[in-house]
Amino acid sequence: MNDDEGDPRIHSPAAERNRGPILAQLQRLLPAQGLALEIASGGGQHAAHFAAGLPQWRWQPSDGDARALASIAAWCDGLPNVLAPITLDVMAPAWPGVPATVDAIFCANMIHIAPWPCCGALMRGAARHLGAAGLLLTYGPYLEDAVETAESNLAFDAELRRRHPDWGLRRIEDVAAQAAAAGLRLRERVSMPANNLLLAWARPS
Repeated sequence: MNDDEGDPRIHSPAAERNRGPILAQLQRLLPAQGLALEIASGGGQHAAHFAAGLPQWRWQPSDGDARALASIAAWCDGLPNVLAPITLDVMAPAWPGVPATVDAIFCANMIHIAPWPCCGALMRGAARHLGAAGLLLTYGPYLEDAVETAESNLAFDAELRRRHPDWGLRRIEDVAAQAAAAGLRLRERVSMPANNLLLAWARPS
């Protein structure tokens, strides 16, 4: 949301709330330096906050909607370690403009706000571009067979499915199957505020 017509930045209250806890986990999970690709950067609040908090990392923001690029650029203005944002269609068989090898890929709140095939495409693309020790980090709400789903997440799932029949919260077990088909496995599950999870995916050691 943007209330100032002269300001291209899109403001997301959710991104404002969760950026601090996510950054703390990125600082814990990632090495001291590297090159990160962010998929579905949205308005760019995450990119700006994470790049500032990880100054030895170069950050490549991207989004499937070209209209988001101006907002991302405005949020990241003045940050020397942020590359120019690019348009990225996760479903494309190749990702033009993405560096051949990256050390980390971060993707928040896309898997449930996109058709299910996007999950498999994300995993395949991550497997193509991640270095040998690289991590794919996905963030958002999930369903888990052995964990009772919070009422707020059930309501969110119903709302998403009303908005689009191909959207909705995904079972971690189903996401893990897509990851395994691409050669990745779940390395770590981190509980986050507001009934969200940060999942770290990597190649088997």
